[in-house]
Amino acid sequence: MAWKTLDDMDLQGKTVLIRVDINVPVEDGKVTDATRIEKIVPTIEDVIAKGGRPVLLAHFDRPKGKVVPEMSLAQVFPALQAALPGHRVTFAEDCIGAPAKQAVTAMQPGDVVLLENTRFHPGEEKNDPMMAASLAALGDVYVNDAFSAAHRSHASTDGIARLMPACAGRQMQAELRALEAALGTPVRPVVAVVGGAKVSTKLDLLGNLVTRVNHLVIGGGMANTFLVAQGIEVGKSLAERDMAETAKQIMAKALASGCTIHLPVDVVVAHEFRANAPHETVPATACPADAMILDAGPQAVAHIEQVFAGCRTLIWNGPLGAFELEPFDAATNAAAAAAATLTAEGKLISVAGGGDTVAALNRAGVADKFSYISTAGGAFLEWMEGKPLPGVEALNQ
Repeated sequence: MAWKTLDDMDLQGKTVLIRVDINVPVEDGKVTDATRIEKIVPTIEDVIAKGGRPVLLAHFDRPKGKVVPEMSLAQVFPALQAALPGHRVTFAEDCIGAPAKQAVTAMQPGDVVLLENTRFHPGEEKNDPMMAASLAALGDVYVNDAFSAAHRSHASTDGIARLMPACAGRQMQAELRALEAALGTPVRPVVAVVGGAKVSTKLDLLGNLVTRVNHLVIGGGMANTFLVAQGIEVGKSLAERDMAETAKQIMAKALASGCTIHLPVDVVVAHEFRANAPHETVPATACPADAMILDAGPQAVAHIEQVFAGCRTLIWNGPLGAFELEPFDAATNAAAAAAATLTAEGKLISVAGGGDTVAALNRAGVADKFSYISTAGGAFLEWMEGKPLPGVEALNQ
């Protein structure tokens, strides 16, 4: 890997600009979930331990290059202070210019500075060289610890990294190592689980995966589209019938690449989309015309568990059914539990990511049992699609 880590950098007496993601949920001016804040603490503490002065660069929400008071990082500041007891934490009312310079100049060893929302400036999202230079002027070393923003070519994620010594923070390092283990140089055979509603939103993902993995398990509404492509009727199920031809092309590409696609052999159907709706299990080829497929059936799950048992690496994105409704979360829960068990036994490296995926694995109670769970959302998806991530590419300079 071409990027450096904190272990490769001399930080003694240096001002260290750390790009973090603390875009946390806030209600009535208070942080309701501080998980993202807690995750940046190891990088901050390591920088301080190495004699550096940490200055945090971050965005909050989407102010679109204007100062929007309700999108100020000032409301995140108390939660950051609480996560760093024993350190003096200060807040600068701008991320560039005099307020930022004054806050950085006043730093003592052990202090931490949080700069105001980088997206208050139009130059941030435009990756404007002047904006990048203004940020770089504040410090000596740049650390990117925000993988979740690595798919953005912004001044604070890309431009700045090209102007000064740069490395990955602890969180970014862990993420990149996990992803490299899953798709870069994985232990084979590799199985990918891709679920969710629509094939159209995951075309690039499917197209990349069938050339990289040995097995592809397709679930959720996407599986219905692939069933339709095979001439199977799916009743009132969610399916993109206009994508049937595309699904056929993906299946042909998989065949040519030696990737086996797995679709559900049996399905759970109901006549209404609600929790605990009356339901039955039928073969995938026998969905009643007035019913909808809401989950994969027990035979499908047993087959998926068999595939997992024969593989060494798993990448998971998207649920296998309507996981937010009981009992249509059964397939997702059972497959996730099987993956967790194999991981615990040291037989499987399991990496999962994407919003619905994290929610589904949390619901199944196994999120902490996977090898790595990425909360990066868009960046995780673009990495799975095989796209270069500007924030990572910039570290490879």
